[in-house]
Amino acid sequence: MFLSSSFSVFICSYMILAPVFGYLGDRYNRKAIMCVGITFWSLVTLASSFTPRKWFWALLVTRGLVGVGEASYSTIAPTLIADLFIADRRTRMLSVFYFAIPVGSGLGYIVGSKVNDAAKDWHWSLRVTPGLGLLAVLLLLLVVREPRRGAIEARPQRSLVHSSWLTDIRALVKNRSFVFSTLGFTAVAFVTGSLALWAPAFLFRARVYNGESGPCVQEPCDTSDSLIFGVITCVTGFLGVAAGVEVSRRLRTVTPRADPLVCAAGLLLSAPFLYLSIVFAQASTVATYVFIFLGETFLSMNWAIVADILLYVVIPTRRSTAEALQIVVSHLLGDAGSPYLIGVVSDAIRSRSPDSFLWEFRSLQFSLLLCSFIGVVGGAFFLGTALFIEGDRLRAQSDAPSGQSSRPVRSRRGPGAVPASRAPHCRFLLVCR
Repeated sequence: MFLSSSFSVFICSYMILAPVFGYLGDRYNRKAIMCVGITFWSLVTLASSFTPRKWFWALLVTRGLVGVGEASYSTIAPTLIADLFIADRRTRMLSVFYFAIPVGSGLGYIVGSKVNDAAKDWHWSLRVTPGLGLLAVLLLLLVVREPRRGAIEARPQRSLVHSSWLTDIRALVKNRSFVFSTLGFTAVAFVTGSLALWAPAFLFRARVYNGESGPCVQEPCDTSDSLIFGVITCVTGFLGVAAGVEVSRRLRTVTPRADPLVCAAGLLLSAPFLYLSIVFAQASTVATYVFIFLGETFLSMNWAIVADILLYVVIPTRRSTAEALQIVVSHLLGDAGSPYLIGVVSDAIRSRSPDSFLWEFRSLQFSLLLCSFIGVVGGAFFLGTALFIEGDRLRAQSDAPSGQSSRPVRSRRGPGAVPASRAPHCRFLLVCR
């Protein structure tokens, strides 16, 4: 329960701080906020590496403070990208940014396990990333410029006027595409959070049950499952994000609902493969890894597309707040509680079963089956997003009131409606030039 507790503390602090940085990001210099947040995150992470094993409370506090840095850039960085690029180029740049989530997570498993094996002390695993964080701050200061909000999109001037925080929240709650896509992304967070914490342990228990490995009775334990899972997460994250963006780009010429449909397909396709990976774990380790690979690839198709949906259905002066609200909901109902929930269900099953390697494996196997069900529910939410995406996108582009209808612009390439941003007009051409 130590792992699930520390993970949940981090996610909870992240959720609490995200709205604060969302509010600041819509009103103040985003580059400066990110630099301060990442610097603080780097220093706290380094400090946590010196926490003695017996000071459990101190480690939880430092894990909570790490949420400051996470919240500072996750709510703000996508809005910076939105103000630097438009249309398909923005989607490609978002895909580059969101490569970092699965790839970075996978590298965490790989580097963390290797450093732990080399140093024979898990504290050293926490001393790698602070240096990278400070390097990122230096690059932000030297390379990145602070763009004016919404200037590149040539929007009506009234859409660039700030409103109160409560007004922003009310507008976002009425935005059906934002609400449904956020709930769909919550399902993604639930599944990824559960797998991130429990998949290596599940794979290890499967090998112990099959007699392929002995139980861990004294640290350091075998970390090969974490290493393999990390490699799979890196590769599938890269492939999934790239595939999702490319499929969505091609499908946009056929339907303006391409983005939510691709997200729905990704979740609905990942669910059966994750189910098969859990069921086949006792029969074949190789088959389990293959199904995990396919399931995580489809699951990763959502990352960049969900961010793109948010950016084009929300006006520029509300985007950081929207990012923060999406983070709070997706983590509150997703990966803040999913690792703990999986652990509680597993412990409940074990408490009513014989004490054996079989039921150590079975209890976690049964609890992880919940991930496939949640994936299907998330796919349904993205299908709901597809019903409202056209109207909400056009309202955001014209800054029309929530109840006002907008007439779609017809494409010359076919009868389907296309976003108004793709219709040529003088101001758009001037900005592009």
